[in-house]
Amino acid sequence: MKNITEKDIIEKLKLVKDPEIGIDIWTLGLVYKITIDEEGVEVLMTLTTPFCPFADELIADVEKKVGELGYPEGDVRVELTFEPAWEPSEEVRMMLGV
Repeated sequence: MKNITEKDIIEKLKLVKDPEIGIDIWTLGLVYKITIDEEGVEVLMTLTTPFCPFADELIADVEKKVGELGYPEGDVRVELTFEPAWEPSEEVRMMLGV
């Protein structure tokens, strides 16, 4: 497997759209941390709300898109956290019209 960088992973995360909002999870600021190690990749992220009905779909999409970089199934791990709670940036607020 080639040397995969955080930038490569970010490019894949920009392809994962929040189904309700239609904006990618990177731009929304839902990704808090990316860790690349000998076991694969871990993405620490949150959701727009703890009760997001698309949580499973978003996690699966992150695993799929990042996995396209050459990681075997199971080597892309997604951990959800709600600390801190997600707050949209000014840029995102403008995109959403709020």
